[in-house]
Amino acid sequence: MSHENPTPTQTPTPRRVRRGTARKRTTLWLAAVTGTAVLGLLAASPAMAAGPGTGTGGGVEPTDDCLSSVPFVAGTDGYDTFRVPAVVTAPSGTLLAFAEGRVAGAGDSGDIDVVLRRSYDGGCTWGELTLVAAGDGDTRGNPSPVFDPATGRLVLVTCFNGGDVSEEEIRGGEATPEQSRRVFVQFSDDEGTSFSTPREITGTAKRPEWRWYATGPGHAIALTKGPHAGRLMVPANHSTSPAAGSPDDGTEDRYYGSHALYSDDGGESWELGYVDQSYEGAWNANESSVAELPDGRLYFSVRDQNGTDPGNRLGAYSSDGGQSLDGPLVPQPGLEDVPVVQGSVLQLPGRQGPLLFSGPSEPDARRSLTIYRSDDGGGTFRPEAQVSAQPAAYSDLVELDRRTVGLLYETGHEGPYETVEFRRIRIGRG
Repeated sequence: MSHENPTPTQTPTPRRVRRGTARKRTTLWLAAVTGTAVLGLLAASPAMAAGPGTGTGGGVEPTDDCLSSVPFVAGTDGYDTFRVPAVVTAPSGTLLAFAEGRVAGAGDSGDIDVVLRRSYDGGCTWGELTLVAAGDGDTRGNPSPVFDPATGRLVLVTCFNGGDVSEEEIRGGEATPEQSRRVFVQFSDDEGTSFSTPREITGTAKRPEWRWYATGPGHAIALTKGPHAGRLMVPANHSTSPAAGSPDDGTEDRYYGSHALYSDDGGESWELGYVDQSYEGAWNANESSVAELPDGRLYFSVRDQNGTDPGNRLGAYSSDGGQSLDGPLVPQPGLEDVPVVQGSVLQLPGRQGPLLFSGPSEPDARRSLTIYRSDDGGGTFRPEAQVSAQPAAYSDLVELDRRTVGLLYETGHEGPYETVEFRRIRIGRG
Protein backbone atom coordinates (compact mmCIF):
# COMPACT_ATOMS: atom_id res chain seq x y z
CA MET A 1 0.00 0.00 0.00
CA SER A 2 1.08 3.58 -0.42
CA HIS A 3 1.20 4.60 3.27
CA GLU A 4 -0.67 7.78 2.50
CA ASN A 5 -4.21 8.88 1.76
CA PRO A 6 -3.85 10.96 -1.40
CA THR A 7 -6.45 13.48 -2.41
CA PRO A 8 -8.71 11.80 -4.97
CA THR A 9 -8.06 12.89 -8.53
CA GLN A 10 -10.63 15.17 -10.13
CA THR A 11 -12.39 12.60 -12.26
CA PRO A 12 -16.10 12.21 -13.03
CA THR A 13 -18.05 10.40 -10.32
CA PRO A 14 -18.07 6.78 -11.47
CA ARG A 15 -21.30 4.96 -12.09
CA ARG A 16 -21.14 1.81 -9.94
CA VAL A 17 -21.53 -1.22 -12.19
CA ARG A 18 -22.20 -4.80 -11.26
CA ARG A 19 -18.63 -6.05 -11.04
CA GLY A 20 -17.70 -9.41 -12.46
CA THR A 21 -20.01 -9.22 -15.49
CA ALA A 22 -18.71 -9.34 -19.03
CA ARG A 23 -17.79 -6.07 -20.65
CA LYS A 24 -16.90 -5.36 -24.23
CA ARG A 25 -13.28 -5.53 -25.34
CA THR A 26 -11.40 -2.41 -24.34
CA THR A 27 -8.69 -0.54 -26.18
CA LEU A 28 -7.43 2.50 -24.29
CA TRP A 29 -4.72 4.69 -25.67
CA LEU A 30 -2.36 7.38 -24.49
CA ALA A 31 -1.23 10.40 -26.48
CA ALA A 32 2.36 10.81 -27.60
CA VAL A 33 5.32 10.73 -25.22
CA THR A 34 5.20 13.60 -22.78
CA GLY A 35 7.82 15.72 -24.49
CA THR A 36 10.78 14.76 -22.32
CA ALA A 37 13.92 13.41 -23.91
CA VAL A 38 13.86 9.64 -24.12
CA LEU A 39 17.45 8.51 -23.55
CA GLY A 40 19.52 5.51 -24.60
CA LEU A 41 17.37 2.79 -23.00
CA LEU A 42 14.30 3.72 -25.02
CA ALA A 43 13.95 3.28 -28.75
CA ALA A 44 10.52 4.80 -29.24
CA SER A 45 8.67 3.77 -32.35
CA PRO A 46 7.59 6.71 -34.54
CA ALA A 47 4.40 4.84 -35.34
CA MET A 48 2.86 5.20 -31.90
CA ALA A 49 -0.84 5.72 -31.22
CA ALA A 50 -2.15 9.13 -32.19
CA GLY A 51 -4.74 9.91 -29.56
CA PRO A 52 -5.55 9.68 -25.85
CA GLY A 53 -7.88 7.14 -24.38
CA THR A 54 -11.38 8.39 -23.62
CA GLY A 55 -12.60 5.67 -21.29
CA THR A 56 -13.98 2.18 -21.73
CA GLY A 57 -14.11 1.30 -25.41
CA GLY A 58 -12.54 4.62 -26.46
CA GLY A 59 -9.29 5.49 -28.15
CA VAL A 60 -7.52 5.01 -31.46
CA GLU A 61 -6.65 1.65 -32.92
CA PRO A 62 -2.93 0.89 -32.50
CA THR A 63 -0.30 0.46 -35.16
CA ASP A 64 1.88 -2.64 -35.27
CA ASP A 65 4.65 -0.74 -33.48
CA CYS A 66 2.64 0.40 -30.48
CA LEU A 67 4.51 2.19 -27.73
CA SER A 68 1.93 3.05 -25.04
CA SER A 69 -1.49 1.94 -23.89
CA VAL A 70 -3.66 2.63 -20.85
CA PRO A 71 -5.37 -0.43 -19.35
CA PHE A 72 -6.79 1.41 -16.31
CA VAL A 73 -8.39 4.88 -16.20
CA ALA A 74 -9.78 6.48 -13.04
CA GLY A 75 -13.54 6.92 -13.07
CA THR A 76 -14.28 3.92 -15.33
CA ASP A 77 -15.77 0.45 -14.78
CA GLY A 78 -17.36 1.51 -11.48
CA TYR A 79 -14.08 2.48 -9.79
CA ASP A 80 -12.93 5.87 -8.61
CA THR A 81 -9.24 5.01 -8.90
CA PHE A 82 -6.94 2.18 -9.97
CA ARG A 83 -3.69 1.73 -8.06
CA VAL A 84 -0.84 -0.67 -7.13
CA PRO A 85 -0.12 -2.32 -10.51
CA ALA A 86 1.48 -5.70 -11.12
CA VAL A 87 2.18 -7.39 -14.44
CA VAL A 88 3.32 -10.85 -15.59
CA THR A 89 3.66 -12.73 -18.88
CA ALA A 90 1.91 -16.11 -19.21
CA PRO A 91 3.60 -19.13 -20.83
CA SER A 92 1.53 -18.51 -23.96
CA GLY A 93 2.71 -14.90 -24.17
CA THR A 94 -0.52 -13.40 -22.84
CA LEU A 95 0.17 -10.36 -20.69
CA LEU A 96 -1.75 -9.95 -17.41
CA ALA A 97 -2.05 -6.51 -15.78
CA PHE A 98 -3.38 -6.45 -12.21
CA ALA A 99 -4.43 -3.46 -10.11
CA GLU A 100 -6.43 -2.47 -7.10
CA GLY A 101 -9.86 -1.15 -8.10
CA ARG A 102 -10.69 1.42 -5.42
CA VAL A 103 -14.42 2.04 -5.34
CA ALA A 104 -15.08 5.14 -3.25
CA GLY A 105 -11.85 7.13 -3.52
CA ALA A 106 -8.11 7.05 -4.06
CA GLY A 107 -7.27 6.27 -0.41
CA ASP A 108 -5.76 3.01 0.81
CA SER A 109 -8.76 1.93 2.94
CA GLY A 110 -12.36 0.99 2.23
CA ASP A 111 -14.01 -1.03 -0.53
CA ILE A 112 -11.18 -2.24 -2.78
CA ASP A 113 -11.12 -5.11 -5.29
CA VAL A 114 -8.31 -6.85 -7.16
CA VAL A 115 -8.96 -6.53 -10.91
CA LEU A 116 -7.26 -7.69 -14.10
CA ARG A 117 -7.00 -6.96 -17.80
CA ARG A 118 -5.29 -9.29 -20.30
CA SER A 119 -3.46 -8.49 -23.52
CA TYR A 120 -2.81 -10.89 -26.40
CA ASP A 121 -0.57 -8.51 -28.38
CA GLY A 122 2.17 -7.56 -25.94
CA GLY A 123 0.33 -4.72 -24.27
CA CYS A 124 -0.89 -2.90 -27.38
CA THR A 125 -4.57 -3.56 -26.60
CA TRP A 126 -6.37 -4.84 -23.50
CA GLY A 127 -9.41 -7.04 -23.03
CA GLU A 128 -12.33 -6.63 -20.66
CA LEU A 129 -11.84 -5.88 -17.00
CA THR A 130 -12.11 -8.99 -14.82
CA LEU A 131 -12.87 -9.10 -11.11
CA VAL A 132 -10.29 -11.35 -9.43
CA ALA A 133 -11.00 -10.85 -5.70
CA ALA A 134 -13.97 -8.83 -4.47
CA GLY A 135 -13.65 -6.63 -1.42
CA ASP A 136 -17.43 -6.49 -0.92
CA GLY A 137 -16.92 -3.49 1.32
CA ASP A 138 -13.54 -4.65 2.65
CA THR A 139 -10.03 -4.16 1.26
CA ARG A 140 -8.34 -6.70 -1.00
CA GLY A 141 -5.12 -5.66 -2.67
CA ASN A 142 -1.36 -5.84 -3.10
CA PRO A 143 -1.56 -8.38 -5.95
CA SER A 144 1.67 -10.36 -6.31
CA PRO A 145 1.36 -12.78 -9.27
CA VAL A 146 3.74 -15.44 -10.59
CA PHE A 147 3.49 -18.39 -12.98
CA ASP A 148 4.68 -21.72 -11.58
CA PRO A 149 7.19 -23.04 -14.15
CA ALA A 150 6.43 -26.67 -13.27
CA THR A 151 2.72 -26.52 -14.04
CA GLY A 152 2.05 -23.26 -15.88
CA ARG A 153 -0.44 -22.38 -13.14
CA LEU A 154 -0.84 -18.74 -12.17
CA VAL A 155 -0.34 -18.21 -8.44
CA LEU A 156 -1.62 -14.94 -6.98
CA VAL A 157 -0.93 -13.82 -3.41
CA THR A 158 -2.94 -10.87 -2.04
CA CYS A 159 -3.77 -9.16 1.25
CA PHE A 160 -7.02 -8.36 3.06
CA ASN A 161 -8.23 -6.11 5.85
CA GLY A 162 -11.57 -4.86 7.05
CA GLY A 163 -12.87 -1.94 5.06
CA ASP A 164 -13.58 0.18 8.11
CA VAL A 165 -10.02 0.18 9.51
CA SER A 166 -6.99 2.12 8.28
CA GLU A 167 -3.34 1.14 8.10
CA GLU A 168 -2.66 3.53 10.95
CA GLU A 169 -5.21 1.76 13.14
CA ILE A 170 -3.80 -1.64 12.23
CA ARG A 171 -0.24 -0.55 12.98
CA GLY A 172 -1.42 0.92 16.28
CA GLY A 173 -2.94 -2.39 17.37
CA GLU A 174 -6.51 -1.12 17.25
CA ALA A 175 -7.85 -3.71 14.80
CA THR A 176 -9.17 -7.15 15.72
CA PRO A 177 -7.47 -10.19 14.13
CA GLU A 178 -10.41 -10.49 11.74
CA GLN A 179 -10.13 -6.83 10.70
CA SER A 180 -6.34 -6.78 10.53
CA ARG A 181 -4.09 -7.66 7.60
CA ARG A 182 -4.45 -11.23 6.41
CA VAL A 183 -2.83 -13.10 3.52
CA PHE A 184 -4.53 -15.15 0.79
CA VAL A 185 -3.58 -17.21 -2.26
CA GLN A 186 -5.55 -17.89 -5.46
CA PHE A 187 -4.88 -20.00 -8.54
CA SER A 188 -5.74 -19.83 -12.22
CA ASP A 189 -5.24 -22.74 -14.59
CA ASP A 190 -6.38 -20.80 -17.67
CA GLU A 191 -3.95 -17.84 -17.58
CA GLY A 192 -6.26 -15.54 -15.69
CA THR A 193 -9.59 -16.26 -17.38
CA SER A 194 -10.90 -17.61 -14.08
CA PHE A 195 -9.58 -17.86 -10.52
CA SER A 196 -10.13 -20.06 -7.50
CA THR A 197 -11.67 -18.61 -4.36
CA PRO A 198 -9.06 -16.86 -2.17
CA ARG A 199 -7.65 -19.25 0.46
CA GLU A 200 -6.17 -17.85 3.65
CA ILE A 201 -2.49 -18.54 4.44
CA THR A 202 -2.02 -16.00 7.25
CA GLY A 203 -1.07 -18.67 9.77
CA THR A 204 2.20 -19.49 7.99
CA ALA A 205 2.80 -16.14 6.28
CA LYS A 206 2.50 -13.77 9.24
CA ARG A 207 4.06 -13.86 12.70
CA PRO A 208 1.73 -13.31 15.68
CA GLU A 209 3.47 -10.09 16.75
CA TRP A 210 3.17 -8.49 13.32
CA ARG A 211 0.40 -5.99 12.65
CA TRP A 212 0.61 -4.51 9.15
CA TYR A 213 1.38 -6.87 6.26
CA ALA A 214 1.76 -6.32 2.52
CA THR A 215 2.90 -8.47 -0.37
CA GLY A 216 5.02 -6.74 -3.00
CA PRO A 217 3.56 -4.65 -4.50
CA GLY A 218 4.45 -5.99 -7.93
CA HIS A 219 5.17 -9.39 -9.42
CA ALA A 220 6.67 -12.34 -7.58
CA ILE A 221 9.30 -14.59 -9.20
CA ALA A 222 10.04 -18.27 -9.75
CA LEU A 223 13.66 -19.24 -9.13
CA THR A 224 15.43 -20.90 -12.06
CA LYS A 225 18.90 -21.76 -10.73
CA GLY A 226 20.52 -23.89 -8.05
CA PRO A 227 19.01 -26.20 -5.43
CA HIS A 228 15.89 -24.05 -5.05
CA ALA A 229 14.94 -23.90 -8.73
CA GLY A 230 11.16 -23.77 -9.05
CA ARG A 231 10.68 -21.97 -5.72
CA LEU A 232 8.06 -19.22 -5.82
CA MET A 233 9.32 -16.10 -4.07
CA VAL A 234 7.06 -13.26 -2.92
CA PRO A 235 8.77 -10.11 -1.57
CA ALA A 236 6.78 -8.62 1.30
CA ASN A 237 6.81 -6.28 4.29
CA HIS A 238 5.25 -5.95 7.72
CA SER A 239 5.12 -3.87 10.86
CA THR A 240 5.68 -5.27 14.33
CA SER A 241 4.36 -4.40 17.75
CA PRO A 242 6.56 -2.48 20.23
CA ALA A 243 8.22 -4.33 23.08
CA ALA A 244 6.32 -4.62 26.32
CA GLY A 245 6.64 -1.43 28.36
CA SER A 246 7.59 0.72 25.37
CA PRO A 247 5.99 4.18 25.20
CA ASP A 248 5.54 3.67 21.43
CA ASP A 249 2.20 2.61 19.95
CA GLY A 250 3.55 0.89 16.83
CA THR A 251 2.68 3.60 14.33
CA GLU A 252 6.26 4.86 14.31
CA ASP A 253 8.02 4.16 10.99
CA ARG A 254 10.87 2.31 12.67
CA TYR A 255 8.57 -0.66 13.32
CA TYR A 256 8.39 -1.44 9.61
CA GLY A 257 10.39 -4.40 8.30
CA SER A 258 10.70 -6.41 5.10
CA HIS A 259 10.65 -10.17 4.61
CA ALA A 260 10.24 -12.91 2.01
CA LEU A 261 7.49 -15.48 1.59
CA TYR A 262 8.15 -18.62 -0.45
CA SER A 263 6.58 -21.85 -1.64
CA ASP A 264 8.33 -25.02 -2.84
CA ASP A 265 5.15 -26.80 -3.93
CA GLY A 266 3.57 -24.49 -6.47
CA GLY A 267 1.82 -22.24 -3.98
CA GLU A 268 0.01 -24.89 -1.96
CA SER A 269 1.99 -24.22 1.21
CA TRP A 270 4.08 -21.23 2.26
CA GLU A 271 6.98 -20.46 4.58
CA LEU A 272 8.69 -17.30 5.77
CA GLY A 273 12.14 -16.66 4.37
CA TYR A 274 14.43 -13.89 5.55
CA VAL A 275 12.96 -11.42 8.05
CA ASP A 276 14.45 -7.95 8.50
CA GLN A 277 14.10 -7.06 12.18
CA SER A 278 16.24 -3.91 12.29
CA TYR A 279 13.73 -1.70 14.08
CA GLU A 280 16.33 0.88 15.13
CA GLY A 281 15.25 3.62 12.70
CA ALA A 282 18.44 3.87 10.61
CA TRP A 283 16.35 2.35 7.85
CA ASN A 284 12.71 1.37 7.92
CA ALA A 285 12.35 -1.42 5.39
CA ASN A 286 9.01 -1.37 3.66
CA GLU A 287 7.62 -2.40 0.27
CA SER A 288 10.01 -4.70 -1.58
CA SER A 289 10.73 -6.31 -4.92
CA VAL A 290 13.08 -9.12 -5.94
CA ALA A 291 15.10 -10.34 -8.93
CA GLU A 292 17.20 -13.44 -9.52
CA LEU A 293 20.69 -12.50 -10.72
CA PRO A 294 22.64 -14.49 -13.37
CA ASP A 295 24.79 -16.06 -10.63
CA GLY A 296 21.70 -17.39 -8.83
CA ARG A 297 21.69 -14.90 -5.95
CA LEU A 298 18.55 -12.97 -5.18
CA TYR A 299 18.62 -9.18 -5.10
CA PHE A 300 16.00 -7.51 -2.90
CA SER A 301 15.19 -3.83 -3.50
CA VAL A 302 13.35 -2.22 -0.60
CA ARG A 303 11.62 1.08 0.08
CA ASP A 304 13.08 2.94 3.08
CA GLN A 305 10.19 4.56 4.93
CA ASN A 306 11.78 7.72 6.41
CA GLY A 307 14.90 6.11 7.86
CA THR A 308 17.79 8.24 9.07
CA ASP A 309 20.33 6.78 6.60
CA PRO A 310 20.71 8.73 3.33
CA GLY A 311 18.41 7.95 0.43
CA ASN A 312 15.11 6.11 0.24
CA ARG A 313 16.17 2.79 -1.36
CA LEU A 314 17.77 -0.21 0.33
CA GLY A 315 19.21 -3.40 -1.11
CA ALA A 316 20.53 -6.78 -0.02
CA TYR A 317 21.42 -10.20 -1.45
CA SER A 318 20.46 -13.76 -0.60
CA SER A 319 22.54 -16.78 -1.59
CA ASP A 320 20.18 -19.42 -0.17
CA GLY A 321 17.00 -18.84 -2.15
CA GLY A 322 15.63 -16.06 0.06
CA GLN A 323 15.81 -17.92 3.36
CA SER A 324 18.31 -15.42 4.76
CA LEU A 325 20.21 -12.31 3.68
CA ASP A 326 23.94 -12.36 3.06
CA GLY A 327 24.25 -9.06 4.92
CA PRO A 328 22.12 -6.18 6.14
CA LEU A 329 19.99 -3.99 3.93
CA VAL A 330 22.05 -0.95 2.90
CA PRO A 331 21.38 2.28 0.95
CA GLN A 332 21.68 1.86 -2.80
CA PRO A 333 24.31 3.90 -4.70
CA GLY A 334 22.80 5.67 -7.68
CA LEU A 335 19.22 5.66 -6.41
CA GLU A 336 19.53 8.65 -4.06
CA ASP A 337 17.03 10.72 -6.07
CA VAL A 338 14.21 8.17 -5.74
CA PRO A 339 11.54 9.42 -3.30
CA VAL A 340 9.78 7.37 -0.61
CA VAL A 341 7.79 5.09 -2.92
CA GLN A 342 7.49 1.53 -4.18
CA GLY A 343 9.84 0.45 -6.99
CA SER A 344 10.28 -2.56 -9.26
CA VAL A 345 13.35 -4.60 -10.27
CA LEU A 346 13.80 -6.92 -13.25
CA GLN A 347 16.84 -8.95 -14.29
CA LEU A 348 17.11 -9.40 -18.05
CA PRO A 349 18.35 -12.78 -19.35
CA GLY A 350 21.95 -13.69 -20.12
CA ARG A 351 25.09 -13.20 -18.08
CA GLN A 352 25.44 -9.69 -19.50
CA GLY A 353 21.79 -8.80 -19.09
CA PRO A 354 21.30 -5.64 -17.00
CA LEU A 355 19.36 -5.38 -13.77
CA LEU A 356 16.67 -2.70 -14.14
CA PHE A 357 14.93 -0.58 -11.51
CA SER A 358 11.90 1.65 -12.11
CA GLY A 359 10.73 4.51 -9.91
CA PRO A 360 10.18 8.28 -9.77
CA SER A 361 13.37 10.33 -9.86
CA GLU A 362 12.60 13.48 -7.87
CA PRO A 363 13.55 13.13 -4.18
CA ASP A 364 10.60 15.11 -2.85
CA ALA A 365 7.88 14.27 -5.37
CA ARG A 366 6.25 11.31 -7.08
CA ARG A 367 7.15 12.51 -10.56
CA SER A 368 9.45 11.78 -13.51
CA LEU A 369 9.29 7.99 -13.77
CA THR A 370 12.77 6.78 -14.67
CA ILE A 371 14.39 3.48 -15.62
CA TYR A 372 17.69 2.91 -13.82
CA ARG A 373 20.24 0.34 -14.90
CA SER A 374 22.84 -1.73 -13.05
CA ASP A 375 25.54 -3.71 -14.83
CA ASP A 376 27.07 -5.00 -11.59
CA GLY A 377 24.15 -6.90 -10.11
CA GLY A 378 22.74 -4.04 -8.06
CA GLY A 379 26.05 -2.75 -6.71
CA THR A 380 25.48 0.59 -8.41
CA PHE A 381 22.72 2.10 -10.54
CA ARG A 382 22.62 4.89 -13.06
CA PRO A 383 19.63 6.66 -14.65
CA GLU A 384 19.24 5.36 -18.17
CA ALA A 385 15.93 6.79 -19.39
CA GLN A 386 13.32 9.20 -18.12
CA VAL A 387 10.06 7.65 -19.28
CA SER A 388 7.96 10.71 -18.47
CA ALA A 389 8.20 14.08 -16.71
CA GLN A 390 4.61 13.77 -15.48
CA PRO A 391 3.48 12.80 -11.96
CA ALA A 392 4.12 9.08 -11.45
CA ALA A 393 4.19 6.66 -8.52
CA TYR A 394 4.06 2.84 -8.32
CA SER A 395 5.33 0.68 -11.19
CA ASP A 396 6.09 -2.89 -12.24
CA LEU A 397 8.49 -4.23 -14.89
CA VAL A 398 7.99 -7.31 -17.07
CA GLU A 399 10.10 -8.94 -19.77
CA LEU A 400 8.35 -9.06 -23.16
CA ASP A 401 11.21 -10.45 -25.25
CA ARG A 402 15.01 -10.36 -25.16
CA ARG A 403 15.05 -6.75 -26.36
CA THR A 404 11.84 -5.33 -24.92
CA VAL A 405 10.40 -4.83 -21.43
CA GLY A 406 7.01 -3.58 -20.39
CA LEU A 407 6.46 -0.97 -17.69
CA LEU A 408 3.06 -0.76 -15.97
CA TYR A 409 2.92 2.44 -13.91
CA GLU A 410 0.68 4.96 -12.19
CA THR A 411 0.67 8.37 -13.83
CA GLY A 412 -1.41 11.38 -14.87
CA HIS A 413 -1.30 15.03 -15.87
CA GLU A 414 -2.41 16.63 -12.60
CA GLY A 415 -1.57 13.78 -10.23
CA PRO A 416 -0.07 10.28 -10.36
CA TYR A 417 -3.31 8.33 -9.81
CA GLU A 418 -5.32 9.28 -12.92
CA THR A 419 -4.31 6.30 -15.06
CA VAL A 420 -2.22 3.15 -15.04
CA GLU A 421 -0.22 3.23 -18.27
CA PHE A 422 1.65 0.43 -20.01
CA ARG A 423 4.82 1.40 -21.87
CA ARG A 424 6.89 -0.81 -24.18
CA ILE A 425 10.62 -0.12 -23.85
CA ARG A 426 13.54 -1.31 -25.96
CA ILE A 427 16.63 -2.27 -23.99
CA GLY A 428 20.26 -1.65 -24.94
CA ARG A 429 22.45 -4.64 -24.19
CA GLY A 430 25.51 -2.76 -23.01
